[in-house]
Amino acid sequence: IIKAVPPKRRGNMDPYLAKRQDMVEFQLKARGIADRRVLAAMLKVPRHLFVPEEYRGLAYDDGALPLAHGQTISQPWVVASMTELLGLKGDEKVLEIGTGSGYQAAILAELAKKVISIERVEQKGVKELLKLYKNLKLVTGDGSKGYSPEAPYDAIIVTAAAEKVPEALMRQLRTPGVMVIPVGKYEQKLLKIEKSEKGIREQFVADVRFVPLVGGEA
Repeated sequence: IIKAVPPKRRGNMDPYLAKRQDMVEFQLKARGIADRRVLAAMLKVPRHLFVPEEYRGLAYDDGALPLAHGQTISQPWVVASMTELLGLKGDEKVLEIGTGSGYQAAILAELAKKVISIERVEQKGVKELLKLYKNLKLVTGDGSKGYSPEAPYDAIIVTAAAEKVPEALMRQLRTPGVMVIPVGKYEQKLLKIEKSEKGIREQFVADVRFVPLVGGEA
């Protein structure tokens, strides 16, 4: 796991530290992100390493950035907000649909006991970036079908927009469990779905814009 640099030793060791601090203060806290563990993970993980080199100077700006294969890395607030909605305490098994750059997976690996992240087309260099996270397993496959060998999951996070919530993911979500997923083809809505003994509860969170989820159950 990537180790944070103690304050007294920071100096110029991490030229992006000040930008990460500003990101946390002025993008995350200022917009209501309050989970201390999420904020600590966002401060700790070096986001600039997960973006293409030509965009490295923009890594901590308030916006999404392009990746290969038509994918994107979501803006920091979206990553933090979706993570906070999961309510992770540290002992959960989490499924991420859409590894992309690997940044969201790294944040999850800082916060959960085990993370399974599945991607249809792997981005170059992601495995190398994430190899320090021993609690993270990367899988290549159809994310809309989930990953049944490790099911059930305490939490599922989907980083691409499905036209409807895939039934496979609902089956693989533990009871109780929570899923955060953008849904919609043209007008997308971020939903928090809670599964309990009483049934399924959907909560609208925000209007969003994600790349489409591609797969047999998307």
